[in-house]
Amino acid sequence: MNNLIEKIKKELSENADEKIRDGAKRYFKEPIKVYGMKNAVAEGIAKKYWPEVKGLSKQEVFALSEELFSSGYMEEAFVSCVWLPKMAKQFEPEDLKVFEKWIDKYIDNWAKCDTFCNHTVGDFIMKFPKKVGVLKKWAKSKNRWMKRAAAVTLIVPARKGLFLDDIFEIADTLLLDSDDLVQKGYGWMLKAASQAHQEEILQFVIERKDRMPRTALRYAIEKMSPALRKKAMGK
Repeated sequence: MNNLIEKIKKELSENADEKIRDGAKRYFKEPIKVYGMKNAVAEGIAKKYWPEVKGLSKQEVFALSEELFSSGYMEEAFVSCVWLPKMAKQFEPEDLKVFEKWIDKYIDNWAKCDTFCNHTVGDFIMKFPKKVGVLKKWAKSKNRWMKRAAAVTLIVPARKGLFLDDIFEIADTLLLDSDDLVQKGYGWMLKAASQAHQEEILQFVIERKDRMPRTALRYAIEKMSPALRKKAMGK
């Protein structure tokens, strides 16, 4: 497996673009480790090596993924995030502990958080809906990425109309968080839920509009009509 990791790292390095790298470092507020390439390039590399990965056991794929996450490079984490959802049929309830550890230990920017949680962790929660309670514990974490993960894990399920009560509970836990990336995370979750439950999301926002940070509120109502947005903003 070490040989596979070496090949992937070599190919990522060979595809590095200095201009994209410099642009990415300016784009993120926090320091990042990045080779510098468009997402499609990294995705292409991940797919190229998937035939070598798919025959491995889940534990072996998890070990490869952890090694890639632990490097700190965004594109290496992204490779794992392409592979892991393909393993969803093999997910077991105890795997959430692994994912939680990775978020706590290796996630250090919103792009890694969202790419990993939207699909890998989101797929897990849809497969094991009783585990949604763990996200509510994440929402109370001191780790900003764990808090964002609690919300963005439910983006895809929210669009499907799932977990509405849990979404409201997580949003209430995060409601007054001062971190703008946490605010954007739960605002995005509410926006996604509004696609199937617009009336309920609108009412939730209206009831909290005097306390809810404007960043989160604007995200939550972004897909609504101008009239409904005006109503939610209290104008």
